[in-house]
Amino acid sequence: MSDSKEILYQWIKESNNIVFFGGAGVSTESNIPDFRSVDGLYHQTYDYPQSYDYPPETILSNTFFMQKPEEFYRFYKEKMVALWAKPNAAHRVLAQMEEKGKLTAVITQNIDGLHQKAGSKEVLELHGSVLRNYCTRCGKFYSLEDLVPEGVPKCECGGTIKPDVVLYEEGLDSHTLNKAVHYIQ
Repeated sequence: MSDSKEILYQWIKESNNIVFFGGAGVSTESNIPDFRSVDGLYHQTYDYPQSYDYPPETILSNTFFMQKPEEFYRFYKEKMVALWAKPNAAHRVLAQMEEKGKLTAVITQNIDGLHQKAGSKEVLELHGSVLRNYCTRCGKFYSLEDLVPEGVPKCECGGTIKPDVVLYEEGLDSHTLNKAVHYIQ
């Protein structure tokens, strides 16, 4: 084992208050593309039959969601929701560390829910989750399965259902952010 690995192992062995802060790199091992790498979502070409008229950065904005919800949902369902994805070794090790009392919290930028699927309990999702959705009019929450039908999902009150993910032009949830800062401190 290299010196750096031995040092890391020793730190983990001696610690009981580890906070993991991660992002897209954790889920790429589950075959979910990140955004900015060479093979990431922002660098993919969209010249196949399901092409898009706008770049992902535009589609994933609140303005676009409000103005072109059909196009937003077509992209979102095809590119952002990965129901087939399974937790990988990193997700599982973090859940095991939490179970053993070593890890206090996972703070993630990912929206895929894989940390919870692996068994982690204290997961702070800075950018929300594809697993939660809500009506923009009445606030009623919906599951991911409620978004499966084609088109723009509507609430029984007539409002549009929005994924509980942070889009461009939106701020992070202050409660989640404050809790993350608390854990990191």
